[in-house]
Amino acid sequence: MLSLSETNFSFVALLTSQLFKSTLVKLASSTLFTFLTSLHGVYGSYPHVISKISVGDVVPPVGLKDQDGRLVNLDKFKGKPLVLYFYPADESPSCTKEACAFRDSYEKFKKSGAEVVGVSGDSPESHKAFKKKYRLPFTLLSDEGNKLRKDWGIPTDFFGALAGRQTYVIDKDGKVQLIFNNQFEPDKHIVETLKIIQG
Repeated sequence: MLSLSETNFSFVALLTSQLFKSTLVKLASSTLFTFLTSLHGVYGSYPHVISKISVGDVVPPVGLKDQDGRLVNLDKFKGKPLVLYFYPADESPSCTKEACAFRDSYEKFKKSGAEVVGVSGDSPESHKAFKKKYRLPFTLLSDEGNKLRKDWGIPTDFFGALAGRQTYVIDKDGKVQLIFNNQFEPDKHIVETLKIIQG
């Protein structure tokens, strides 16, 4: 039979072991997140990714449903600059932040003659609710099945677990002027696109 002191020692040893394991798990998770984030920091603009749509290309005809279920072709925006931003999902914190940032700067885009359009894999119904909730003044297009993302070669994040956040600035002739990719700093999409639009 174990003595009281031996029992206490065993309990303390077990508790210490569990705490150590817990600490290791948290440390490993934190280290993995930091590692993945640093990778994105290094490759944030993805200069090494061979995209199917590149700067200088003319955007091919694209037809997607908007928040009201109407088919919208990107050709309708020809004649004016277009900011086409792809985001992962309606209502996620970063995507909401990005959408509201575009909303708050929308007049700046309009004064420069540009239009803003958001694209994600959400349904038209989801887009309609998202647009209404945050009073978004621009069109949201539904890329159900992420087919357009794949066709354009938009890279994913976290080894394919998260849809990429990528923005295109397309001139009045339909030619791509800028491709900007940054998952973790959604506000930068507005800053970088305005540089081109207002430049």
